[in-house]
Amino acid sequence: MFFFDTHTWRGESGRRYKFKCVLSKAQMPEAGIGGIYVFVRRRWAFFLEPLYVGKAHDIRNRLLGHEKWGRAYWYYSATERYILHPIRDEIDRQRIEEDLIKGLMPPMNDAEMGSANPQAAAQRAAMLKRWFNLRGLFGGARAQRA
Repeated sequence: MFFFDTHTWRGESGRRYKFKCVLSKAQMPEAGIGGIYVFVRRRWAFFLEPLYVGKAHDIRNRLLGHEKWGRAYWYYSATERYILHPIRDEIDRQRIEEDLIKGLMPPMNDAEMGSANPQAAAQRAAMLKRWFNLRGLFGGARAQRA
């Protein structure tokens, strides 16, 4: 299917990771395979918003009994789960998870992770400040210079 096939997300490092959509139990890999997973909310058919990024030693058992899926589904309107597998090494899983969390900034990941690149963090803060500048958006009065 075209809508529910694969999607690529980019981490803070700029590296791209290609995930596969999992809609049913039959599409999940067999038990014992580790990997990374993303809970996703679909917006306007093509736009996917990552809500939560996690890693698992056994991705099948983790997704079938995940404690945050109910919250993602009911409060954040999560529609799909995407997985990146197989990743056998725990160090690689940790590195990829951190890279994606720092790059995507999903709202359900509670822990704050500091950026390895302080310049990228400053650029991201400036970008967010421009996006949420409501005065500039609505043509509000600007402060007078003395």
